[in-house]
Amino acid sequence: MTIIKTIEKLKQTIRQTKGSIGFVPTMGALHEGHISLIKKARLENDVVVVSIFINPTQFLAGEDLDKYPKKQEADEKICEFSGVDILFTPNINTMYSQDEVLIKAPILKSYTLEGQRRPEHFDGVLRIVLKLFNLVQPTNAYFGKKDAQQLSLIKQMVDDLFLDVNIIECEIIRQKDGLALSSRNVYLDNKQRQLALNISLSLRIASDMVAKHNMDCEKIIEAMKKVMDSLDIEYIAIVDRKFEKLDFCELKNTIILVAVKIDKIRLIDNIWI
Repeated sequence: MTIIKTIEKLKQTIRQTKGSIGFVPTMGALHEGHISLIKKARLENDVVVVSIFINPTQFLAGEDLDKYPKKQEADEKICEFSGVDILFTPNINTMYSQDEVLIKAPILKSYTLEGQRRPEHFDGVLRIVLKLFNLVQPTNAYFGKKDAQQLSLIKQMVDDLFLDVNIIECEIIRQKDGLALSSRNVYLDNKQRQLALNISLSLRIASDMVAKHNMDCEKIIEAMKKVMDSLDIEYIAIVDRKFEKLDFCELKNTIILVAVKIDKIRLIDNIWI
């Protein structure tokens, strides 16, 4: 595995690369969810590139940028064991300069749900993803369904800007108890973790209701709220694949999303139906 820190070296290496490139952009603190993306990229491409960069432009004032978990040595070993060919680990000065040309997320889609509580968050996400796509020039790029709104906006950016990359949607990876894997799970103590299990439980109940043909979104949300009554719920939303609000679930076109806070720890999860 080659570890690259500079843009010049990355460009040179990419120019010399032959065959398809599978790309997995990350912010580090890698877990089984990231590994599943890397393994899928490994199966489907000739060359696998992973980036590790904690992107400051997607964090708002007061969020956990400084506390975001950093595990560089462990991350490098995980990448090597998972079959990564190129690991790109730039610093902030490498990726950003003063007075840059900016990209803006679409207003209607980026200022709802996650964007309503984190204004301009998606501007920062699309900004760094576009930079990385331009540098890596991937054939396929792999993103987890857990960040569903982010995934939708990245797909729209690819379409709107005519980018030549396939976006591969990958399933959410969960622990045996149902908790969706997240780099922020390390913040949870035992009591908080037990509370967090109500998130995935509420989604299972929603799924069961749909399986029994209870498609009324309002009733599904009410049932989910009862399960999570001990949590600080930021939102429960039921939308279609284009993130338009639904009144009734549509099979193969519905995403049920949840965001909660447990003390100061913010967790998101969803289920695709």
